[in-house]
Amino acid sequence: MSKQAKVERVTEVICAVGESPLWNAREGAWYWVDIPARRIWRLDPASGALRSWECPEMVACIALTDSGVLIAGMETGVFAVALGEGYLAKATFLAAPPELAPGMRFNDGRCDRQGRFWSGIMCLDMAEARSDGHLYRYTREEGISAPVVSGLIVQNGLGFSPDGRTMYLSDSHGSRQQIWAFDYDTDSGTPHSQRVFVDMNAHRGRPDGAAVDVDGCYWICANDGGCLLRFTPEGTLDRTIELPMLKPSMCAFGGAGMDTLLVTSIAAGKAPDDQTAGTLVLVRPGVQGMPETRFRD
Repeated sequence: MSKQAKVERVTEVICAVGESPLWNAREGAWYWVDIPARRIWRLDPASGALRSWECPEMVACIALTDSGVLIAGMETGVFAVALGEGYLAKATFLAAPPELAPGMRFNDGRCDRQGRFWSGIMCLDMAEARSDGHLYRYTREEGISAPVVSGLIVQNGLGFSPDGRTMYLSDSHGSRQQIWAFDYDTDSGTPHSQRVFVDMNAHRGRPDGAAVDVDGCYWICANDGGCLLRFTPEGTLDRTIELPMLKPSMCAFGGAGMDTLLVTSIAAGKAPDDQTAGTLVLVRPGVQGMPETRFRD
């Protein structure tokens, strides 16, 4: 069902491809990236202070770490990213899979409930619809894994249930539009028993970035659909929240009460008169989200 929720725009920033919003509870600050701009943004909601750092290459996803730096999926691999006083971020190479070829990059990513970093690769030219994408696991002890899930066009929608025993993954490409669920072995970090969780061809928009709330419900940004959709653990749509932008890209819970969603969006390819594309909004849906686990570095 559709339900009203308070939606407000934050900052005047317009992102070409805004992605990977993240709440840092230690700092009380939001982070997100603009992929083609090679930029990481930070907003302190208490003071309104806004700043950004330029990265040496496109950065697609970020996650918090125990040590305070960020771990990121970028163009040429997985990096540790330090944000200092200057305007340039310091990126230290950690690992890259052999399947990561020129014309590809990492895309959506986050940590599981045990602190392992997960992300996948995709081809930059989505029009080619090449199913060369793979999903990987990265840990400090083992490095980057062999492909865990293969045959993806646009890897997206990573999420983990509150108990960590279910992993979610989607393919955003218009020819796929599927969200899958996996049983997840929390000891080994291995997903298995892949099954269709939601066929997004039956709903508005394409499945993009996602978040999970304390009830175990899965929130997905409906790209090209202009809304947030919440699915129960059984895969039933139970809420739709309308958004001002047509292409929401990812959402993340945060704020002092973990009851606010920051939603990024995409301006690339927007209509000339579209004033909402690429903006960021805060949504208060009336539920609490799960805090992100930090990477064990």
